[in-house]
Amino acid sequence: MTGSDAPGIDTSRPHPARVYDWWLGGKDNYPVDEALARKILEVDPTVVRGARANRRFMHRAVRTAAEAGVRQFLDIGTGIPTEPNLHQVAQEVAPESKVVYADNDPIVLRHAQALLHSTPEGATNYVHADVRDPDTILRPAAETLDFSEPIALSLVALTHYLDDDAYGLLKRYVAELAPGSFVILSQVTPDLSPAAIEKAAEQFRRNGTPFFPRSLAEFSRFFAGLELLGPGVIPVSGWRPGPEDVAAQAEGIVPVYAGVARKA
Repeated sequence: MTGSDAPGIDTSRPHPARVYDWWLGGKDNYPVDEALARKILEVDPTVVRGARANRRFMHRAVRTAAEAGVRQFLDIGTGIPTEPNLHQVAQEVAPESKVVYADNDPIVLRHAQALLHSTPEGATNYVHADVRDPDTILRPAAETLDFSEPIALSLVALTHYLDDDAYGLLKRYVAELAPGSFVILSQVTPDLSPAAIEKAAEQFRRNGTPFFPRSLAEFSRFFAGLELLGPGVIPVSGWRPGPEDVAAQAEGIVPVYAGVARKA
């Protein structure tokens, strides 16, 4: 594990990972995180449904990559561990899978041991670093992952916290990936619930968290130069849905797009 001593946790400002944890029913958040989570829930009642839908999408996308033969995974913006974690999904399909997690929240670092359990055949590691500094993630990740072989890069529910530099940032990561690699993304959109998403975005911004919902066209730009897997870019609950996702769709919309693509 990189960075074994957690830096001080700032409890004066909410952190997206801890807000997300509250929506998922977790206990690893502070009053400031809960306060923001509740404010956003008041203006956008879809957020709890969206958080759960994102987790299920991650599970389906990782399973898809593993079943396609990918045995290496780089998950950036990991969040606070919620079982099943990505490595558990991948190693259920292929026990030899190797996984590197990365996040910038000290609480995730504090819980990193939960991310490091692995099958005997596989491996997991954790890097405490920010997505906006690729070298601090890619260098230590290369100690576990072989970048000459395909890797599934996962940024689930992360790009809406990044400004327009996110396009170049993602290209930087994709440039390091071997052909046959996968890119797994999901992103909040204003397309499906514009008034609620604008109010939610304003709550994030008032509390010091930049927030950038993107339209279908804007989100699709992240996949430029990659081969989209069917069904393409689609609302998150509709991406190769399982029975639980079909049932969840009946509860109402989730204003989040998702997609998975392959590097040719």
